[in-house]
Amino acid sequence: MIVMNLYYTGHSGSAVEFVKEMESRGIAERVRKESGNIRYDYFFSASDPETVLLLDAWESQEALDEHHASPLMREIAALREKYDLHMKAERFIPDNGGENDSAFLRR
Repeated sequence: MIVMNLYYTGHSGSAVEFVKEMESRGIAERVRKESGNIRYDYFFSASDPETVLLLDAWESQEALDEHHASPLMREIAALREKYDLHMKAERFIPDNGGENDSAFLRR
């Protein structure tokens, strides 16, 4: 599994408007239904109202590559341009061991 944290930053609420349009036009839901997608969820920052976080998880690099090559990705890129968003990306490959973290997690 590959997990991407994508930070979208804009001005005057444009990142939030981007998310609203992604959801209202059904683009986000179409991504969620793509083969290999595990998670595609937006979160809003309490400390930076101009930044939105997208948690984007995929079964494999191949699934992510297919998503990036899809016509749907061109729609997303056009919306990013429309809202003049800038991005920062972080990539994670989960460690399912986690023994050291278990003491800090309440289940």
